Amino acid sequence: MEVKELVLKTLKESSEPLRPGDIAQKANLDKKEVDKAIKELKKEDLIMSPKRCYYAAK
Repeated sequence: MEVKELVLKTLKESSEPLRPGDIAQKANLDKKEVDKAIKELKKEDLIMSPKRCYYAAK
C-alpha cells in the first residue's frame, strides 16, 4: 500500500483529528513521508485541518 493510502486509511479509522507524528506512529511510517503525503492529500482535497497541525479525513 502506498504511503498516501496508508495515511488516509489511518485518518479515516481515527475518531479524532491526528497530528502527523501520531499518524506516522499508528501507520508505522516515517514522519517525513507522512508530511509529504499530507501535502498531496490536502491538494487533492481528501483531508482537512480542523485545527492547526491536526488532520482529519473528509
